[in-house]
Amino acid sequence: MKILTLNVHAWAEENQRTKISQLADFINTHQFDIISMQEVNQPIQETALTQEELQTYTATEADVTIKKDNYAHVLLQQLTETYYWTWIPTHIGFRTYDEGLAILSRTPITRSFGEYVSHMRDYNNYRTRKIVGIETTLEGESTSTWFVNGHYNWWDDAQEPFKGQWDLTERVLAPYMHQPLYLMGDFNNVAEIRGQGYDYMMEHGWNDLYTTAEQKDDGATVVKAIAGWANNEQPLRIDYIFSNRPVQAQISNVVLNGKKGPVVSDHFGVAVEI
Repeated sequence: MKILTLNVHAWAEENQRTKISQLADFINTHQFDIISMQEVNQPIQETALTQEELQTYTATEADVTIKKDNYAHVLLQQLTETYYWTWIPTHIGFRTYDEGLAILSRTPITRSFGEYVSHMRDYNNYRTRKIVGIETTLEGESTSTWFVNGHYNWWDDAQEPFKGQWDLTERVLAPYMHQPLYLMGDFNNVAEIRGQGYDYMMEHGWNDLYTTAEQKDDGATVVKAIAGWANNEQPLRIDYIFSNRPVQAQISNVVLNGKKGPVVSDHFGVAVEI
């Protein structure tokens, strides 16, 4: 099984169309089973796609409209494999976009859910956060697995601190924990800082596939100052893939970093092979 997670910073990148094509080429080469993306934006004012254009899309939230330039949809048009997918909006991004979360799967989606993990429910406030999950049975597997994607706030956020969002996450995921489950995304909490978000997650029994991988690199996915980390001057490991069971990955690599694939976002990606 191959998993990729990436904060794509959609439509906020220079040469965005070129970078989408580069990401598509990378996916086509590596043929990931599951792709988890955050900051998947679509222009609010764009026209809606037709049902015919959304044949592999699963509507996780009934009232969601997928627009023409939804980043995930644009990417999917350049993939050589068929991917089943879902997308949910979380809040307004960069004042002009519906910002959301997407998951792509090479195998059909059997169930999905989207739930708030923030106490705030204001669509106009970027602190409003959700998670989205899909259930699928991977090729060669006999049991179904849940894959969950999230994008969280910072540990010390004054209005929506990470601790409260993680507590809500644990409650939302409780009904699904009897099955294998992978939770991934941009957590905005640095692994090397003790006593904050990463330690809090680990105290709840999650398995970080990076730390248990047989082969791995330094794990850093942000290496400069970016939105949310305006004063950063050092490498940060804030993007993760967790499992609810003691799974050991063969390989965990930072990708799309200019060394293993082109840079397509302000975050690098994490690719895990199990």
